Amino acid sequence: MTSTPETQPHLHNESRVRSVRAVGERGVLAELAAPHDVLALTDLLNRNPFSGQREVVPAAETVLVTAESPTAMLRIKKGLQHLSIPPYRHTSDKLVEIETVYDGEDLEVVAELAGISPEAVVAAHTGQLWTVAFTGFVPGFGYMVGENDVLTVPRRDTPRTNVEAGSVALGGSYTGVYPRQTPGGWQIIGHTSCPMWDSERTEPALVSPGTSVRYKAVRDIAQVTKSVPVPRKVDGPGLKVLRSLPLTLIQDLGRPGHAAIGVSRCGALDQGSLRRANRLVGNPSGAAAMEIVDGGLTVQAVGDQIVALAGAPARMQITSVNGSRDADVACPVALMDGETLVLSPPTTGVRSYLAVRGGIEAEEVLGSRSADTMGGLGPEPLAVGQFLPVAPAPRTAVGEPEQQPDFPADEVSELELGPGPRADWFASDALQALFNQDWTVTNDSNRIGMRLSGTPLERIRHDELPSEGTICGVVQVPPTGHPVVFLSDHPVTGGYPVIAVVAPKDLDKAAQIAAGGRVRFKPSPLMTESTS
Repeated sequence: MTSTPETQPHLHNESRVRSVRAVGERGVLAELAAPHDVLALTDLLNRNPFSGQREVVPAAETVLVTAESPTAMLRIKKGLQHLSIPPYRHTSDKLVEIETVYDGEDLEVVAELAGISPEAVVAAHTGQLWTVAFTGFVPGFGYMVGENDVLTVPRRDTPRTNVEAGSVALGGSYTGVYPRQTPGGWQIIGHTSCPMWDSERTEPALVSPGTSVRYKAVRDIAQVTKSVPVPRKVDGPGLKVLRSLPLTLIQDLGRPGHAAIGVSRCGALDQGSLRRANRLVGNPSGAAAMEIVDGGLTVQAVGDQIVALAGAPARMQITSVNGSRDADVACPVALMDGETLVLSPPTTGVRSYLAVRGGIEAEEVLGSRSADTMGGLGPEPLAVGQFLPVAPAPRTAVGEPEQQPDFPADEVSELELGPGPRADWFASDALQALFNQDWTVTNDSNRIGMRLSGTPLERIRHDELPSEGTICGVVQVPPTGHPVVFLSDHPVTGGYPVIAVVAPKDLDKAAQIAAGGRVRFKPSPLMTESTS
């Protein structure tokens, strides 16, 4: 029988959990004293999980534990409050050596900030063992802590809009390697060709929490040329894309369970609608389908197909040599070989889901065919001329027509909020300000987050919050005071305080609110209890 943190014998303990905070209905944030305490708790919970525990996400000074239910969350929260942690003992035998050319454009700046020469910066960087404390930002990016603080330097005042993949950098007390081209605010001291992330490997992330890393100075590095994937043959049954807007993506139920290596769940934003579309064509609920924003899709059947549309209701027109006909939403529809289906913009809501019997056969990454717009994983947005192969039809029958839920129109959408771990960073009336106004969804909202405008929330703490684990639905508040609701493609760690968390039951509703739509929040019973 596997022991749990509640029942296992405790060793002599030097590190303890300083505070425990609820993160909505299904998350608990444990705050610790030092990075090695974070590693110790992470190791303990991975070896001896609580009953109902799902994921463990270490960060700078905290560990986020997600739970399978609100009941499990409360049990884990109570258990963590009384949990003593054995001192961290590095037991991993994984040592990664990263060959680095120290030619970074910020090397001189780092030397000046550290009060040493550029040569001494290189010596300090290569002369100590680094340990990955946590991951985040993008898949494969490890925040590595060293054995001393010689190279503790501030981030750049103005982040770069573009940092090349392989850039070796310093930020605060951490070092790390950018796995792919992204914006970034760390000080760049060199570059490497070491592939930090490779979806074709058994373990795509080269490093994970607890991995030991040593940097080796070299004059030059070999360039690794990735093999070009062989295009899929356009044969067999499927759908050919004749027209598509930029935000049409392939989605399934996502890839949960990989937050520790910097990969969010992603998947369909409106998971209920994806499940419904698959149910109508007789697919398993998690089969890959198309997530379509604002319509604008035209596909042609290659071989006879059965399709169904769920989510935001839109007109479906099917055209063949014999003329055109309209098809019903939330019903299985026959699309015969050579016929085309034209999807118009939805009348209400934002995202429609088109499932095809058998499911779309896109390449899997970590067990999912979903496109992750933040992490850059999974298939690209659909393109004109693209062929979408379809898997063999399941043996199950197609589903009966279903009643669609109501989707947001012009009225205010109400979302329920649970407690956030950093509500104490805000003025005493900030929660009332959050609940007592209508917020407007801005045009820069996307699958990563829904950005809101309104009367800003007042913070009473303005210092920098060390990165903490996040979950889908957290309401982060940057210095502007305007909330951002994290959606499926959110980063797994974030550095702004979370004042509240959208209840899981309302995440599908949030996915269907268009830019310009209005949102009103209400407290959940759990939040009412925590603030009373």
